[in-house]
Amino acid sequence: MAENTWLVVGLGNPGAQYAGNRHNVGQMVADELATRLGAAFKSHKTPSRIAEGFVRPGGPKLVLAKPNSYMNTSGGPVSALAKFYGVPVERLIVVHDELDIPFDTVRLKRGGGHGGHNGLRDIQKAMDSPDFTRVRVGIGRPPGRQDPADFVLKDFAGPERQTLPNLLADAADAVEAIVEDGLVAAQQRFHAPA
Repeated sequence: MAENTWLVVGLGNPGAQYAGNRHNVGQMVADELATRLGAAFKSHKTPSRIAEGFVRPGGPKLVLAKPNSYMNTSGGPVSALAKFYGVPVERLIVVHDELDIPFDTVRLKRGGGHGGHNGLRDIQKAMDSPDFTRVRVGIGRPPGRQDPADFVLKDFAGPERQTLPNLLADAADAVEAIVEDGLVAAQQRFHAPA
């Protein structure tokens, strides 16, 4: 079943009060992908909401997931989904917010540290491996002396909201490029100077 199945997890916090937060950009990308697949999120026996579909007829299958847990405890739901669908860590893609990348920038990588991102830390621990692919969606650093923890839990600012649909589309394109063409080809496309 898992031969050409990819698990794509959009990180964020559950609940309407968090839906527009910078920290939830991963879930916003998952919503964009679900729209493209013509799929709707529904409850699942693992503690997540999932949507499933194919990138193209006969192409890779995507299992899109939004854990029902808070960001910092994402590992349990992700591990449970990987087991349920028989998806190895090499076909796990985690989409998350990244403070160290400028807003409106997408970067891709496999493995590495968690950089203080508690959602990634928990997934690494639960999967017993850091070797999953990350689609890092740049949200930039907070202005002035604002605490990063407060910054990520705020909604995108007015000018950012105008650009946000393009950023979500770019990140969704990056996920599709990874599953269709491989990480290296996707990196060459998305990391190229504009």
